[in-house]
Amino acid sequence: MPQAVKAQPVYTFPDIFASPLKSRGAPGVAVLDFDLDGDEDLYVTNGPGRSNALYANQLVESGAVSFLDVALGAGVDATDQDSTGVCYGDLDNDGDADLLVLGNAEADRLFENLGDGTFQEITGPSGVGGGGLTSSSCSVGDVDGDGLLDIAIGHTFNWDNQIPIFLEPFALNQSNRLLRNTGGLVFQDISAASGITAVHAGLPPGAPPNAGTITWAITLVDIDQDGDLDLVHADDQAAVPASFQGGIDRGYLQVFLNDGSGAFTNATYSHGLGLPGSWMGLAFADLDGDGRLDLFGSNTGNHAVVVFTGMAFNLADSRWFLQQAAGSFVDANALGGTFNTPFGWGAAAADYDNDGDADLMMHGGLDFGPFVQSTPGVILANDGAGTFHRDAVALAGSTDHNRRNVHGMAVGDLDGNGFTDIVSVANFDYPAPIPVLPSPMIGGEFDADAVFLPTFLPIAPGAWVWSGLEPPDGTLSVELSDGANGNSSAGIRLLGAVGLIPDGEVNRDGIGAVVGCTPHQGNTALYPVLGGSSYASQSSLEVLCGLGDAPHGTVEILWPGGTRNRLYNVHAGERLTLPEIPCSFEDPSLGRPQYIACVRDALDGLLAAGAVDEPLAGRLMGSAVRAFED
Repeated sequence: MPQAVKAQPVYTFPDIFASPLKSRGAPGVAVLDFDLDGDEDLYVTNGPGRSNALYANQLVESGAVSFLDVALGAGVDATDQDSTGVCYGDLDNDGDADLLVLGNAEADRLFENLGDGTFQEITGPSGVGGGGLTSSSCSVGDVDGDGLLDIAIGHTFNWDNQIPIFLEPFALNQSNRLLRNTGGLVFQDISAASGITAVHAGLPPGAPPNAGTITWAITLVDIDQDGDLDLVHADDQAAVPASFQGGIDRGYLQVFLNDGSGAFTNATYSHGLGLPGSWMGLAFADLDGDGRLDLFGSNTGNHAVVVFTGMAFNLADSRWFLQQAAGSFVDANALGGTFNTPFGWGAAAADYDNDGDADLMMHGGLDFGPFVQSTPGVILANDGAGTFHRDAVALAGSTDHNRRNVHGMAVGDLDGNGFTDIVSVANFDYPAPIPVLPSPMIGGEFDADAVFLPTFLPIAPGAWVWSGLEPPDGTLSVELSDGANGNSSAGIRLLGAVGLIPDGEVNRDGIGAVVGCTPHQGNTALYPVLGGSSYASQSSLEVLCGLGDAPHGTVEILWPGGTRNRLYNVHAGERLTLPEIPCSFEDPSLGRPQYIACVRDALDGLLAAGAVDEPLAGRLMGSAVRAFED
């Protein structure tokens, strides 16, 4: 909160409306191997007036996880930018990760990875800048099937005041952008032509047809598993009354389906996602084991709403939506009643306990003005059928997240033990002895440690005075899983073959693929490879396939374009990079001889390119034949 507001005698609702949003920054985090040394590094955005951080993991060099900040030497400190979200991908298919760093009311910046541990900023010639828009999150993926990663960027509004949060539903919002990669690291804005700006098409009437939304998270993901990338973004209802309160609905989990060419149709309402909420983070996996990708959205949470308004209502819950056979989604929370979740920004779906199903992770905190609502750090353990319970033990004894105002969150295996680690970044902290107060008890698994931080003290209805509590700058938290439950995993990275072999079609990172993991005699879990999701953040591109106590399992890949490859007998503890073989074992046009010849030619080309070695090529050949016959 600005010092001028803190110094005035009484703070009222008009002061909230006039106050800047996120004045301490909106940090995000990416988990990536930028230097190709085999361990996961971290890139963290640090808000106004501070250098961003590029933490090079020293695991390979020293045998233990430790980090060196090399941002300045690498050329990605962006000290003069008020950086917000971040995402990455091999945008030029040269084998290393390029970095997109978003800005608050200023140009987004694109950094080309030069392959020697340094980057070169190419914002101007690339065409990605976007002028003075306020960007929140980004995601990369190939929307038109040309083998090049395109860019989707979510926008909100100018954070100089909070009028769009409380008073004006549409007029001040900024439309999202979709940038087509034309090659040579040059991008063309196709937002309007693609259809993604038609954010109210097919929704209940009342909103201007092409008005912008407050989009906090955006993801390119093959949600319907038809081989092309769709677009999903999480929009904020915020404090504007919803229709059931006499207002207008604007905060949806919006789904745009791709026809394969990069043309999108809004399918939000027709697919059962017309539920308004303050949606902030996104995660995707098959949560109930039925072979379809499901969707998780983080939300304000009833613990925050009850402090602010004195009442809880179901729309504030973070929730998961289960995809049905016809492509529509069912709100799983509605089946079991209100879950009473805390506040959420960053989100992820991963098998944290390696038991063979996808679990959910969430972090978040927000300065509401009179108070700050934080999250204790959330792990929701899956029973394998899409029913979740809180695992408070997994984060016990770690960082006290209730005293951190966390925004960005991402996951990856930082120490190489085969278990998912969690990275989160806060824009400010509230360490002891600054007091926290218990939130009202509303029922559920989060009552025990639900607290809020009183930045202002009430003196009358709608009037407060500053408490005098001044929080220090936020912290980065790295929480390593000890992997002590006896379960195991296999680590899977993908390698698209565009430019490596004549028929290669998929971007070098394999972003947009869906990986199926099946432990021996177990059920299949699905994980999409995403070029940005969560909120303002991107998790590792490696998929950890939880195997439980099984000694081996099967991995199947649905590549962008629709080709399916399968590898049998993936052993517990293996780390593999699986290449695109552009021959689908499900292709009805290929007889057995043609299919085997196709696979053999592809593997010969991949061997010649150094993309696989002889042992892996032999395994892939044997599995390809077996998959065709199965």
